[in-house]
Amino acid sequence: MHALFAQFAELCDRLTETGSKLEKRALMAKYLHTLPVPEAGLAATYLAGAPFPETDGRELKVGGAALSRVLAQLSGASQPAMHAAYLRHGDLGGAAQDLLQGRGAAASTLSLLEVAEAFAAIADAAKPARKQQLTLDLLERATPLEAKYLIKIILGDMRTGIQVSLVEEAIAAAYVAPIGDVRRARMLNGNLPEVLELAATGRLGDARMKLFHPLGFMLASPVETVEEALQRFTLEVAEEAKSASSEVHLEGPLIKEAQLEDKYDGIRAQVHCGSPDHPGRVALYSRSREDMTASFPEIVEAFADFHEPLVLDGEILAWSRDRALPFASLQARLGRKRVTREMRETTPVVFMAFDLLYAHGEPWMDKPLDQRRRALEELVGREQPRTRVSSRLAAHGQQTELLFEPAAPEDSFARLVLAPAVQLQSVAQLEQAYVDARARGNEGVMLKARHSTYQPGRRGLAWLKLKRELATLDVVVTAAEYGHGKRAGWLSDYTFAVRDGDVLRNVGKAYSGVTDAEIAKLTQFFLEHTLEDFGGVRAVEPLVVLEVAFNNVTRSDRHDSGYALRFPRILRIRDDKLVSEIDTLERVAEIYESQPDKPVQNEDSKGTPETSSI
Repeated sequence: MHALFAQFAELCDRLTETGSKLEKRALMAKYLHTLPVPEAGLAATYLAGAPFPETDGRELKVGGAALSRVLAQLSGASQPAMHAAYLRHGDLGGAAQDLLQGRGAAASTLSLLEVAEAFAAIADAAKPARKQQLTLDLLERATPLEAKYLIKIILGDMRTGIQVSLVEEAIAAAYVAPIGDVRRARMLNGNLPEVLELAATGRLGDARMKLFHPLGFMLASPVETVEEALQRFTLEVAEEAKSASSEVHLEGPLIKEAQLEDKYDGIRAQVHCGSPDHPGRVALYSRSREDMTASFPEIVEAFADFHEPLVLDGEILAWSRDRALPFASLQARLGRKRVTREMRETTPVVFMAFDLLYAHGEPWMDKPLDQRRRALEELVGREQPRTRVSSRLAAHGQQTELLFEPAAPEDSFARLVLAPAVQLQSVAQLEQAYVDARARGNEGVMLKARHSTYQPGRRGLAWLKLKRELATLDVVVTAAEYGHGKRAGWLSDYTFAVRDGDVLRNVGKAYSGVTDAEIAKLTQFFLEHTLEDFGGVRAVEPLVVLEVAFNNVTRSDRHDSGYALRFPRILRIRDDKLVSEIDTLERVAEIYESQPDKPVQNEDSKGTPETSSI
């Protein structure tokens, strides 16, 4: 008899109810061990919140709107009832369980294998209407509890407190395998069912690298001053030297083990290319593991002729005259399935490579940075010419597009660029490097330990980013929006404004930086001071003053001020300030003009853009 999906759903409910990671791991390990290996592999994938393994390539492409229509049809609930259920639970899965309770579904017979078959059919369906019908057919067979977790898997939003790393631990515990071997195997092949099978059969050492699944990105810890950077970096170098019983060269606080690079204002990305099994295939992955290949066809074209399997870490940058343009120049590209010729011409892009993760048939992440850097320099020197394109446009009257070689060197640029890097020699050099980086329009500088290995998903002191904040602004809240997940039912997203004479002009929206207690208090206040209720958003009386920090100021047509704060976050509620004392639009304009890059952003999409955040 095949394993029932009901048991999986019951496990997920238990996982949600416990806050202990050790207990979560034990529950998952016990459950996985009771299943046949193929079904355990499916369960592991679903526990990680995905319908398919990372390397599978298939997608369901059933969004929240389609699921809402299916749920309305199944439950017969009105839109107000569905909205109320969503606010109670904070996600569509929880709302579905609530709304379907009275449906009188028969006892469940749905198995894990039947769910996998249904997911495969949905992924294979070409038309949205067919996908929606197949989803309806699947949910009709499910109990309310099963429907809850089917929807969560479809949306990739389990909210059980389970990360992939904890599923890896559960696999290790279930099959008494070293956790380090499990993690390495999944990092290499990106396929949880295959990793589980290798663990169950004692063959984790057989795991081999597969391209076209995102590896974890190594992250940097932020510092705001040169002194803090040197102090923290010295501690890291000394600790690494002690643990490795190796010698490093410290000169007081000066660190000569540091590699110094600019911190670019672009989109952090991995390039996967050169697979002999998939000739010409190129994939670009963001730091959040999203596939953004379609948004940058020029990068795909540049790497399509590479014949050696490679994984590079770097930054996608808007580019002009050997200089990176502000991130805002890339805004129109994000989320695009089709990039127009006009976009390609007005905003050329390059891939700025700064690390080598896979080459010559082996992973390079365990090798020290200085060794990876030398190999990267050799690679770029050898392969860069094939990525060179002409910056000239075709003759007047012909279609205008970027032309591949041949072209005169002075009239061309390469899509593959090596990130400049130098060895740190002095405190003065670091200070000047920061000033120079800002003058070039970049965000700051990076310090990287030359002895450090590449640690996917880790944020340690081996990489530091020196990136100083701009001045903060005092603003007033003009609208409050209901949040999602744990913040559903709470007014937790705040649109804010500055003064323009006697008028308030919006300049941004923020949701981070306030505590749960503060959100509860603000929710009650805004409910009592609502000017107009739009459902999920309320226009409120401008009475609450906030102090916000931000990365920079951009031009924007999203707000009537003409400006937007990029990545704003709330520092504190200013109960001590009157609305008449908040900052002015003139002050926002001054900050904008003080920026060396003065980014221009024409925002035609919602949401906060994802940047490198190394």
